[in-house]
Amino acid sequence: MYSSTVSTIRHDWQAEEVLNLYALPFNDLLFKAQMIHRENFNPNEVQISSLLSIKTGSCSEDCGYCPQSARYDSGLKSEPLMAIDDVLQAAQRAKSQGATRFCMGAAWRKPKDSDVERVVEMVQGVKALGMETCVTLGMLTDEQTTRLQEGGLDYYNHNLDTSEDYYSEIITTRTYQDRLDTLKRVRNSGINVCCGGIVGMGESDLDRANLLIQLANMPQHPESVPVNMLVQVEGTPLMGTEPLDPLMFIRTIAVAKIMMPKSRVRLSAGRNEMSDEMQALCFFAGANSIFYGDKLLTTDNPMTNRDLALFDRLGLKSAGSSYA
Repeated sequence: MYSSTVSTIRHDWQAEEVLNLYALPFNDLLFKAQMIHRENFNPNEVQISSLLSIKTGSCSEDCGYCPQSARYDSGLKSEPLMAIDDVLQAAQRAKSQGATRFCMGAAWRKPKDSDVERVVEMVQGVKALGMETCVTLGMLTDEQTTRLQEGGLDYYNHNLDTSEDYYSEIITTRTYQDRLDTLKRVRNSGINVCCGGIVGMGESDLDRANLLIQLANMPQHPESVPVNMLVQVEGTPLMGTEPLDPLMFIRTIAVAKIMMPKSRVRLSAGRNEMSDEMQALCFFAGANSIFYGDKLLTTDNPMTNRDLALFDRLGLKSAGSSYA
């Protein structure tokens, strides 16, 4: 059933075969994903990233999961773009705790050119610390993308969130094509792509499959694929959504690894609600990147000490500073 070389890079996935992967017996699916993972990565190394919200709240978008939207009363306090020195201090702390990539997120629909210039200064400062850099700023123009590339940015994060068919149930203030256009600009500029989605938002099995198909059928797979579990926040429209079966989340990690063998699949939002055992199965299924620290933008994340203790119990270590 499993050949010695199974991690063929493909860009022609169809819904039926992806649904068939999801439907495999759990052990068979994880075994297949683990074999592919081992062909492409050290299975006992995990890349560690740290995420900082450099501009919080007052976003004009209506993403149904997001407490940073100005449209929802989530109790979140809005904060302006941080001072560069404060960002660099946070990056230094993250580095001292083992992070190799520092990610900066700003709650904008699209940044102004002057905002991008300040972010470029942050990127250059973080790189001077010897860390990889990633930012997520919303939609970009060609000129802004070029400026970030010239500034030395390593990764740009711009998630698709869900399938194209389900997208309008979650967001109405920008289109799916808007997201694809920004991703194309980033890819064409030479910046690495960080792109994934959120599961547990009430989507169907087919929606989860189609999200992964959209990612895997890109001309080049994203170097980093964050898989988020919905974190339900009071005041947002998705509060009260039926939680996703944890085993379905693990299946999604495994299918993502099979479809995008050389991409780092990242456990992102939702880890605070995951047991150690669930996370261990995600690592076995091919997840080999995490965000750590006490916050993911505005939602809770496992404390660093808990992560390091889990790594020790599982025999995992930081992958060090290397590209995906």
